[in-house]
Amino acid sequence: MGAVAALLLAAGESSRMGELKALLPWQGSTLLQYQVSALAEAGVSRIVVVLGHQAHRLEPLLKDHPEIYCTHNPDYQKGKITSVMAGLRALHEGIRDPRSRHTSENTQEEALLVLNVDQPRSPTTIRRLIDNHLASKALITIPTYGGKGGHPTIFSTVLLPELLEISEDTQGLKAVVRRHHTQIQQIELDTSEVLLDLNTPEDYEQAFSAS
Repeated sequence: MGAVAALLLAAGESSRMGELKALLPWQGSTLLQYQVSALAEAGVSRIVVVLGHQAHRLEPLLKDHPEIYCTHNPDYQKGKITSVMAGLRALHEGIRDPRSRHTSENTQEEALLVLNVDQPRSPTTIRRLIDNHLASKALITIPTYGGKGGHPTIFSTVLLPELLEISEDTQGLKAVVRRHHTQIQQIELDTSEVLLDLNTPEDYEQAFSAS
């Protein structure tokens, strides 16, 4: 099986939550640390974490993860797409992290997984999606539950040139998904966690109670 890189977006201000989402408790850790560990356990070869708001509080939490490269998005206040672009540029340029064994020189990724830090996913769920994507050779893989589309989305790296051209005007990654709608693989899973999106304190409290 080929390698898969991941973009974990954690640059936002968490304005609707009222506190920094990445630092919220989750499964005995924080949302940020939980998601990084889940991606690594699922077999992701390289993880780019995009930081912005209060990055100085988050980056120290990742120092024990050599598979991670942190990149900073100075334009995070302009929207999530700027964070996606910052992460894509980091991957595309093959930025070398001196702490890491994982660089573009020794790892040829076949796919790119994109996930927000407020969308906690278990290693099992991530691994199932990766395995299905790589086995199918799909351009895009999207998980579903009860027929509803969820996250993370996985893109073939052949789409990287298109991904690097996204903009706010065309709704970012959605434009790439629409362009290739006939080549999307939808994977129906038996867990509703693929729909989990922690935007508000109510969302978080409900999900935390059920976790």
